[in-house]
Amino acid sequence: MTDGPTPTVTPERAAQLPAQSPPVDPAETAAAGGKTATAGRLSWWRGDGGEGAKRNLALIGVLVVLIAIGALTRSDLYSDPDWVWDNVLSILQLASVVGVVTVGMTFVIIGGGIDLSVGAIVALAGVWCTTVATQSYGAGGMIFSALTVGLAVGLVNGLLISYGRLVPFIATLAMLVAARGLAAEISAKQTQVSGNAFINGIASDKLLGIPLLVYILALVGAAGWVLLNRTTFGRRTVAVGGNPEAARLAGIDVKRHTVLLYALSGLCCGIAAIMLTAQANSAQAAMANLYELDAIAAAIIGGTLLSGGRGTIVGSLLGVVIFATITNLFAINGLTTEAQNMVKGGIIVVAVLVQQVQFRSVSRFLGRNRLTTG
Repeated sequence: MTDGPTPTVTPERAAQLPAQSPPVDPAETAAAGGKTATAGRLSWWRGDGGEGAKRNLALIGVLVVLIAIGALTRSDLYSDPDWVWDNVLSILQLASVVGVVTVGMTFVIIGGGIDLSVGAIVALAGVWCTTVATQSYGAGGMIFSALTVGLAVGLVNGLLISYGRLVPFIATLAMLVAARGLAAEISAKQTQVSGNAFINGIASDKLLGIPLLVYILALVGAAGWVLLNRTTFGRRTVAVGGNPEAARLAGIDVKRHTVLLYALSGLCCGIAAIMLTAQANSAQAAMANLYELDAIAAAIIGGTLLSGGRGTIVGSLLGVVIFATITNLFAINGLTTEAQNMVKGGIIVVAVLVQQVQFRSVSRFLGRNRLTTG
């Protein structure tokens, strides 16, 4: 029984009514949900992000091969478990200073830049923090001085590149020369000894049997990973390096962000200066020589694209450890430094060639997709 006559729906009224969705089959929904969940679980491996995971696994494979070579060539040493553990710690300690510099370099390269002055910044910060005047303020004054100098020089680099419109290669090359010169002027070309027990103890002290330098590298690497992968700053860095004009149109202040990237690199150099000063118990204008090349090479090995827009902190740190392992392998076998440098150069060339092949393959794939969808 109805309360009134059924209303008649005219064609005009039907056009105004909202369209209703067709009934949904729960089985299809569950199946679709299962497929989505499965795709989500595998996206870290099969999607765009999977490339970094695969590359990192390949780098770990390279480390395993290097260790196997060491075990075959010096089985007398590798048969001693205590020596193996001490050797692993030595490799990590050797990689610690360059690793911290590489974290900052990775951000700069992902952002589309390059920094040739990192070694000189480390030297300048180290010399500045070991002057007699600075050491009179204790460990806090030395640390503050090194971090401030590194940050300030990085800011100058960023300002010259962003607002002075200098090419990063030229600006940082000029800073390399200027910073080395200033460090030599401050130190009068002499080695400045660090007399602070706390600073010197950073390289010699251990926590749970692991050197403090390794902990510092781990903390800087973890902070860099979070900053790159879990913050807006990291997403903007990738956007700026991938396509600066598109990033600008999207509302990103590209110039300011570039300044921040070089400031971050300088800050990492300040941290590395304290670590290197602690290792040598001194500082001089010639310290950290060619660190810029080591950092760039490690970032490239780790998968950071030289043209910007792609890279991982984990990959860069694995690259640093690989080079440190090669150095250690040559040392325990009594091989020359010249041969070691030739091997490193060959690895860099191979890594760049692999990047070019991958980039061309992706470009062809995208080109075929455009033709198909068009």
